[in-house]
Amino acid sequence: MTDADRTRQGEAGKGYITEQPREKAVLAGVNLPEAWSGGLGGEADLDELGRLATTAGAEVVGRLEQNRARPAPSTFLGKGKLEELAELVAETGATMVVFDNELSPAQGRNLEKVLDVKVLDRTELILDIFAGHARTQQARLQVELAQLEYLLPRLTRLWSHLERQAGGIGTRGPGETQLETDRRLLGRRIARIRQQLKTIAGARQTQTGRRDRMFTATLVGYTNAGKSTLMNGLTGAGILARDQLFATLDATTRRVEIDERRRFLLTDTVGFIRRLPHHLIESFKATLQEVRDADLLVHVVDAAGDDPGRQISAVDEVLESVAPGERPTLMVFNKMDLVADDLVHNRFAGRYPEAVFISGKDPRGIETLRGALVDHLLGAESIITVTLPSRNLHLLSPLHRTGSVLEQEFTGDQCRATVRVTDEERNRLLSQEGVQEATPPR
Repeated sequence: MTDADRTRQGEAGKGYITEQPREKAVLAGVNLPEAWSGGLGGEADLDELGRLATTAGAEVVGRLEQNRARPAPSTFLGKGKLEELAELVAETGATMVVFDNELSPAQGRNLEKVLDVKVLDRTELILDIFAGHARTQQARLQVELAQLEYLLPRLTRLWSHLERQAGGIGTRGPGETQLETDRRLLGRRIARIRQQLKTIAGARQTQTGRRDRMFTATLVGYTNAGKSTLMNGLTGAGILARDQLFATLDATTRRVEIDERRRFLLTDTVGFIRRLPHHLIESFKATLQEVRDADLLVHVVDAAGDDPGRQISAVDEVLESVAPGERPTLMVFNKMDLVADDLVHNRFAGRYPEAVFISGKDPRGIETLRGALVDHLLGAESIITVTLPSRNLHLLSPLHRTGSVLEQEFTGDQCRATVRVTDEERNRLLSQEGVQEATPPR
């Protein structure tokens, strides 16, 4: 034990709060042709990887890239670049190397033998960040499930690097329990987690089903696009909003009051990212049920980002896997206060004519967004007049609770009501016995 370790141990014994030293990371990436048959083609994005590493708590001390037609089978990098990477690790005193690509178990094991430091790939890093940011039981279970499914074929390498360096980035979540767990026990744990998530999803669906049917809008977008800031501005929800990737993981729903008669539900969801790990998408499908159920998707884009177009494509790709098919979408280009000129507006206004260009930190931007949401809400509604027996007035109760009954008069044992409804509400109401439409919708 070093003197510094003894000092830290003594301070901890006295109850002092101490910080663990930040791990030093070297970033590595291989640029592959888009059409490469392995499915992982495309340019490495070490800038984004650096932001991910910083979010995980690492200090980036170096970076290395290589262009290849295909990965080297055993070490992903070519021999010369691997030697260069080893020298960079030694020079910087790095404690780990993070690849922007996805490594096979054998490649990760071989790289660790050569470099003699911990090696993570992009997927492991994202899983680690999710593990560190999970707050609710559902989020923790979803992250653990994704980690276990990803790490199951990598147990040999996981055991070896945990024996060498316990804890740290890449080992949160299931963590050191992997040391004494075999594949059979992991399989049982995975099965238990899936059952727990199924139970939680069922309870959430029951709660959602009990809500009065209201227009629902769901915020989606690239991580750190500012969804939580917009959610807080529209609802005062008080959601954690940081300039950090994946600051919030749990879906949050709040009611937005428009006036005495109209209101809608707004949901904030987990942010997406380029090449979001498949295991995470599968695990978080229950959380993303709000995406499938939404009347309107509010796609928030970081207008000040390096490449908004690529972020839009990445989000669309994840949305297609979660909720296939077309659905009404409002494009919101956020952080316009950080854009120096009109390039973003000129580039996207023609493609998305109904888009709004705002700053979520400006109250005027929040009001602009609120107005656009109200326009979509009103566009999804129609006003109809129906007649029904007075004994069936309970059928109007849900509409009374949402302020959608505009007029109501009684003649004998008949009630004539003018109501504002969505197409779904209209069809449901008219399907009830004794309910008839008195005038066509307008």
